[in-house]
Amino acid sequence: MNKKEKAIELHDRRFNCCQAVACAFAEEVGMDEATLFRAGEGFGLGMGGMDATCGALSGAVMLAGIKNSDGNVDSPATKAATYALSKEMVKRFKEKTGSTVCRELKGVDTGKMLCSCPDCIRCGVEVVEEVLGL
Repeated sequence: MNKKEKAIELHDRRFNCCQAVACAFAEEVGMDEATLFRAGEGFGLGMGGMDATCGALSGAVMLAGIKNSDGNVDSPATKAATYALSKEMVKRFKEKTGSTVCRELKGVDTGKMLCSCPDCIRCGVEVVEEVLGL
């Protein structure tokens, strides 16, 4: 099963979009699924109300930090590099979907859906694979 299929399977099991993307890569980032699940719970539904960043993109960006951070809490040295990875992920996600905002992606105000949740999840997985090489 590829990562897109895995993420969709997780979403079908009622994981939110962030959890589905992040948990699909648990093994690759060396974290247990339950920890990623808990960390991603508040990022679903556009961070709780559809007005903010798509959860699938949030999950992808969370993985950038997990994968790239040096974890040095006394003297962090990797923030700039992680920000650059995140910026590239946001750019690519927007190119694929038309927006990064859940409300816009779902067409809440316009009646025109730009990208369904399953397709956003697939795009989130794609940017993880493309930018992080996972």
